[in-house]
Amino acid sequence: MLSTADTDAHSPYALPALRRHYRQAAHDEAASRRFHELMSQYTADNAVVLAYKAASEAILAKHTGGLFDKLDRVKTAGRLFDHAVRLDPKHPEIRFLRFSIESNLPSFLGASKHVQEDKGLLVQTLLEHPRSGLDAEAFQVVRDYLVQGKHLSDEQAHRVRQLPI
Repeated sequence: MLSTADTDAHSPYALPALRRHYRQAAHDEAASRRFHELMSQYTADNAVVLAYKAASEAILAKHTGGLFDKLDRVKTAGRLFDHAVRLDPKHPEIRFLRFSIESNLPSFLGASKHVQEDKGLLVQTLLEHPRSGLDAEAFQVVRDYLVQGKHLSDEQAHRVRQLPI
């Protein structure tokens, strides 16, 4: 459940703002540093916002100097994702964020333990849309990521493309 501060459209932790930061951070080092700075200040216990905080740690790992620093950030992200999932195990946006991070980590790290589980929940969630619990923006982001990233079988991709937003 989102707190009042998290649902306030002017809050820096409102979901539309966090989604925008996340997309920018994934492609731009300066944006990833700004995103991480914002998220490092978050101290509440909203599961979805904590998942964005975890994602900010993992994204910043790309731009961190040494291997041990990178590993520390990935481990921190993993702990934050675990906490967020414990708070709200079925929330599709939390699972999407974890999936998008873990599916891009090098396999030798052994930190991609939830990819298949999260993908299964995401496909099921998409196929249940609009009763899925995802708003239109989140649905479109998840659908596009899974389809364009070739994370779905041809049949799944076809079914998901047919769904209304």
